[in-house]
Amino acid sequence: MTDPVVSGASYKEAILFLVTAGVVVPLFHRLRISPVLGFIGAGALLGPSGLGRLTDSVPWLANITIANRSEIAHLAELGVIFLMFMIGVELSWERLRILRRLVFGLGSLQVVVSSLLLGGLLLWLGVSPTAAALVGLALALSSTAVVLPVLAEQKRLNTPAGRVSFAVLLFQDLAVAPVLFAIVVLGRKDGNAIGGLALALGQAVVAVALIVGAGRLGLRPLFQLVARTRSPELFMAACLLVIVATALVAAASGLSTTLGAFVAGLLLAETEYRRAIEATIDPFKGLLLGVFFVSVGMNLDPAQLVNAPAAILGLALAVILLKGAVILALARALKLSRAVAVETALLLGAGGEFAFVLIGSALGAGLVPEGLGQAALIVTTVTMVMIPALAALARRLGGRIDRRALAQEVTAEPPPEKQQGRVIVAGYGRVGRLVGEMLARHKVPYLALDMDAARVSEQRRLGNPVYFGDSANPELLRRCGIASARALVVTLDAPRSVEAVVAAARAERPDLTIVARARDARHATALYDLGVDDAVPETIEASLQLSEAVLVDVGVPMGLVIASIHERRDEFRALLKRKEEAPPPEFQARRTVGKAR
Repeated sequence: MTDPVVSGASYKEAILFLVTAGVVVPLFHRLRISPVLGFIGAGALLGPSGLGRLTDSVPWLANITIANRSEIAHLAELGVIFLMFMIGVELSWERLRILRRLVFGLGSLQVVVSSLLLGGLLLWLGVSPTAAALVGLALALSSTAVVLPVLAEQKRLNTPAGRVSFAVLLFQDLAVAPVLFAIVVLGRKDGNAIGGLALALGQAVVAVALIVGAGRLGLRPLFQLVARTRSPELFMAACLLVIVATALVAAASGLSTTLGAFVAGLLLAETEYRRAIEATIDPFKGLLLGVFFVSVGMNLDPAQLVNAPAAILGLALAVILLKGAVILALARALKLSRAVAVETALLLGAGGEFAFVLIGSALGAGLVPEGLGQAALIVTTVTMVMIPALAALARRLGGRIDRRALAQEVTAEPPPEKQQGRVIVAGYGRVGRLVGEMLARHKVPYLALDMDAARVSEQRRLGNPVYFGDSANPELLRRCGIASARALVVTLDAPRSVEAVVAAARAERPDLTIVARARDARHATALYDLGVDDAVPETIEASLQLSEAVLVDVGVPMGLVIASIHERRDEFRALLKRKEEAPPPEFQARRTVGKAR
């Protein structure tokens, strides 16, 4: 019979990790901080260099510390394998084709230039060439696991800076596999280095060819067979089998397990099961990556940071500044806007999780001295802790630069006033864009104003006459030619903003035709008081369109329906303009509810 004490001890590391995950993830999510940093901190706190060093004097601490990293080493390695597999699955040739200029242009240049500068600096400090090159490469990489979630939380993944950051991170992820292979080759203690390298390359080519060949022939039939069972459990088992099997085949061939998993992911990315595989593997990836980051934290010695905080913080800032300067210079050289270049530089200046993978492999192969490796890992951790603050700073600086640049554009290149009869559109969101498209379709010249710098920049690249600025600013309205404008259409969704624009325009031009978007009947009445020619209440228009659709669908002739809708719209308009008369039923109901409350 199994001794319960021994059984409990053997599961201690797993239980501690699950407790850590259950506490860290919700807490850091609430604080809007990446859980990656929490896992690293928990590993450092609970590891042998943290509370683990106090177990001799405080024995009960042995129950809540992880003294033996080897107990979770295999799970940590699985976390990296799953990460590389998911990178392969998420990589598509279409995405590469669209972003090829940024991925293989900016991404490759960033890795090469940053690695050369960081490696050259280490070489100047007396580090061996191999160690300098590997540590320089490791520090040149950024954090996919932290940067992308931060951008997703800010809803900025689809902004220009988000797309550029994603492209650079994508190339960095692609670069990890060959670097890991190089570490494996360099770590071999063969007498004939050239012969060993040639043999390793030959084995690698054969192994990758076998994996690719077997994958192309067998993966799709395997998943077709499993999918026919409609069993989520079997589908999950097939996914795990493919990942582990390819990793083991690669390892048996002298390659890294992560390279095998990456190739398997690439093969499955071309199949119709790609999305289902992503959904199935994602929870495993997140949990196992948590184990990996806990194991990374266990390798860190917090005492080093306590003993030399100024030196470590200085090195961390130096890495961020150096990488940021490289990215900024390269982005501007590739004709990216100043705002996008600054945002990307701040987002990607910090280190990343693959630094732990590369430096850990290099330490295991004896290619990097222990002291240098530990220092690089601590510096990387400190820079990763700074990412949320750097992302917030990037967003603020990028928006400020965008607004300043676009404001200068409006001032330096005001819309040509020689064009008479132009319509001014205040607000170029979804409603404003539709108005602009209809005006363009009927060949009516127009000019639009909007306060969203990113939206203005995107629309100007598309060739639309959109300018940055506050539509309620009388000076801006004058520069946009309100004196000769044919009409003003206010499409803003905030009622107070609409009223401010209408008041400013009416003060400038009493005879100008003004059509404004209204929230409801009450807001429409207020706009008529301000002097608009037409106020379009969203609630009434939605009701009229629904009525038109149902009348046509039940067989009422289209001509009669359109005539009655126009008649009813005119009745509402006349009723809203006459303040002294009773408001429409919708308005009365609204007032009745308000009194009841």
